[in-house]
Amino acid sequence: MSKRQLSLNFFIYPDGHHEAAWRHKASTTDRILDVTYYQELAQPAEAHKFDAVFFADGPALADNVRYAQRFRLEPITLLTAIASATKRIGLIATASTTYTEPYNLARLFASLDHISRGRAGWNIVTTSSPQAAQNFGLPEHPPHHERYERAREYLDVITRLWDSWEDDALVNDPVSGIFADTSKIHAIDHIGKHFRVRGPLNVSRPPQGRPVYVQAGSSEDGRAFAARFAEAIFTAHQTLASAQEFYADIKRQTRGFDRSPDQIKILPGISPFIASTQVEADRLQEEFNALIQPEFSLTQLRQMTGLDLTGFDLDGPFPRHLIDTSGARGVASRLKLVVDIVDREKPTIRQLVQRLAGARGHWVIAGPPEKIADNIQTWFENGAADGFNVMPPFLPGGFDLFAGQVVPILRKRGLFRHDYIGRTLRDHYGLDRPESVFSRSVEAIA
Repeated sequence: MSKRQLSLNFFIYPDGHHEAAWRHKASTTDRILDVTYYQELAQPAEAHKFDAVFFADGPALADNVRYAQRFRLEPITLLTAIASATKRIGLIATASTTYTEPYNLARLFASLDHISRGRAGWNIVTTSSPQAAQNFGLPEHPPHHERYERAREYLDVITRLWDSWEDDALVNDPVSGIFADTSKIHAIDHIGKHFRVRGPLNVSRPPQGRPVYVQAGSSEDGRAFAARFAEAIFTAHQTLASAQEFYADIKRQTRGFDRSPDQIKILPGISPFIASTQVEADRLQEEFNALIQPEFSLTQLRQMTGLDLTGFDLDGPFPRHLIDTSGARGVASRLKLVVDIVDREKPTIRQLVQRLAGARGHWVIAGPPEKIADNIQTWFENGAADGFNVMPPFLPGGFDLFAGQVVPILRKRGLFRHDYIGRTLRDHYGLDRPESVFSRSVEAIA
């Protein structure tokens, strides 16, 4: 059996990751505001020993809610409810460094980590949606580079807040009458360009020390940020070669920050249509593609490329010459992904939106369980992935097929665990528990 094991997250989108999933007969649209629905999704993921469940989020209503389910429950709140219905599976929530304050978010994630006994992860985003700005009193969305500048300072502040209680600061001794050792509780006294935060946090250090730091940007700024801070990276790739280039670059940059490459997990998204034969799997995917609404798909495409194709012939060639990359730094990674598909496959507009409808640019694959497992193994063993974000095209059936038919093959090949070896998300990922920046040993090294 291989010593190196896959990491598998269950990326939960309310109806599934295909944009038309909510219209399919297998959907559960009537339950998307029912917390028991999400608990019932997380429980079998835990039974199958998945590393974590993961929820995306954004601080604004996405475009074109007329044509698709475009809202979701706030993820930290939701994961607290899931924590009460599970015991071991990790709980990863998205939260923005652009549209939250570090002290409030530090409290929220520290609370989730305490409530779940060490299972919290934070997907760190800078928010790409320009419509979010006016929800927070800003006249316009901050530019890409400024958002990452703020994010770097944010990480410094929030890390120190989580570390502001040393691990043994909480005494809780009724006999002596000492509840806390105040010499081990530290104000952070941060004064920077974007934040002024005194601290300390008003809750003791989380069980994991800090929630696992997750990141999902693949632009130039995003890669550098991930190499410096991230412990897991969610990324989108269509080909093995693209995934290998990203993997090698991140591991190289990680070494440049004097970090071990083994302490960062790279987890591409995979959205599988699974059936007993290739013909049946292709037919299943075609069922979903037949439900695509062009008005919605073209809006999605415009967000990725900046190109409005309303009125174009959907069965005509994609107008590659109209793509202007000069002002697209904020969406550079997803724009590059789309351009690569166009250059490689020369699709019609309809064919392109069908490619993107499956999982917004993540890897969509159709076939029998053995084919899915073969491809996962190829990426895992050839420098493209440390595991995957599993993105079922529809729920709950799409996850049931993957967990029930693909996971046993991976286990038989020695690629995935039979049981958890620890209790925390850091345990599942094989990540070290960080020392507090205020600890004596860290101070001595500095």
